[in-house]
Amino acid sequence: MTYQSFNPATGKLLKAFEDLSDKELETKLAAAAACYKTWRHTSYADRAIIVSKAADLLHERAEELARTMTLEMGKRIEEARGEVEFSSSILAYYAKNAERFLADTELHPTMGEGHMESSPIGVIFGVEPWNFPYYQLARVAGPHLMAGNVLVIKHAGCVPQCAIAFEKIWLDAGAPAGLYTNLLISHDQSDRVVEDPRIKGVALTGSVAAGRSIAARAGQNLKPSSMELGGSDAFIVLEDADMDHTIKWAVWGRMYNTGQTCCAAKRFIVVEKLADAFLEKFATALGALKAGDPLDAKTTLGPLSTESALTDLLKQVDVAVSHGARLVMGGKRINRPGSFMQPTILTDVKPGNPAFRDEFFGPVAMFFRVKDEEAAIALANDSDFGLGGSVFTKDVARGRRVASRIDTGMMFINNISWSDAELPFGGIKNSGYGRELGDMGIQAFVNKKLVRYAAVDAPV
Repeated sequence: MTYQSFNPATGKLLKAFEDLSDKELETKLAAAAACYKTWRHTSYADRAIIVSKAADLLHERAEELARTMTLEMGKRIEEARGEVEFSSSILAYYAKNAERFLADTELHPTMGEGHMESSPIGVIFGVEPWNFPYYQLARVAGPHLMAGNVLVIKHAGCVPQCAIAFEKIWLDAGAPAGLYTNLLISHDQSDRVVEDPRIKGVALTGSVAAGRSIAARAGQNLKPSSMELGGSDAFIVLEDADMDHTIKWAVWGRMYNTGQTCCAAKRFIVVEKLADAFLEKFATALGALKAGDPLDAKTTLGPLSTESALTDLLKQVDVAVSHGARLVMGGKRINRPGSFMQPTILTDVKPGNPAFRDEFFGPVAMFFRVKDEEAAIALANDSDFGLGGSVFTKDVARGRRVASRIDTGMMFINNISWSDAELPFGGIKNSGYGRELGDMGIQAFVNKKLVRYAAVDAPV
């Protein structure tokens, strides 16, 4: 069964759901295609009424939605509340700004007049992950629905109740049938959806393996796609960094969402002068985190999302150690019910170690000491990923110079404030392509059409 909702803090099954039959899937795809025929001609103002109402409902139901998220994938309740509110703000942002983002752009050809205009392309298929069960949905729904497209979404198998709750938001907001459709489908059915001629674009957030598979299938069918995949972000600490400020961000950057974030800080690259002090303070701060019920606001360490996520991460750590990495702390599951893992630090991870190229999707940090700024930049860029990264220094101009030399889609100076509705989000290399959020996020699945007028005769 694809869709099973377990509480990772207890290991208990909450609810299970049957996959859609092929007949049910066809009915939903047909409804989406029919909806597009009218939604594409709906004014921005009328689209915004529904999208704004959905934003309001997310805000009104924040406590209920956050609790569902915490029970289903283990996110600590304060983080879950924040995610719901952020998702609401994304929808409100696009309801307000979409028309401006997609306004005609005047061109100035050598003869006559011209402009570029934007129009929707059709039904977009989204494949979304479990680690941010509402935010991932909001950041495709806000822009692409306001652009005049419609959405069918395959959410992750471990968060079906979140997926259903988000779809209900749209229904209760007055969305027409087929505007936003949650699909409880298998991987084989998902592949067929990508190939369906009614699907005009594909957006995926997930693993590198999933991205390669879905992007290849979309490409074979000549469909545009956006891919937001994994990351192994560098956290660079230069010798003039404010240590107290840096440690706070190091803990937050590695441990937010129990470390289950694509753009989390994962490789801590510290210049020799501060390396020992940083490692000691970082380990002390991680060691102070307390595992507990994620519904309890006092809990500072939540569970991994699933038992398989925990066991896979433990195996990764064992492989790293067997290839020469040194375990500074952690590396084991916590002796209590649920899928909890000790905060973990690995050092001495050499280029031949599989861990050097891997992404650790959980509370595992790799620590590297380097000679100087140049060595830090070289190590940061020696990665198959290129999602985000950060640099900590009291010299902001220096921080900007370093940030400009790191091969990623995003860099942060003296912070790791990953997301804002108006800031584009995405990466390069194995971290994928395309951008979500901001002005760029709404451009992914629109037709940019040239219209030109010139009062000239055809050449003789």
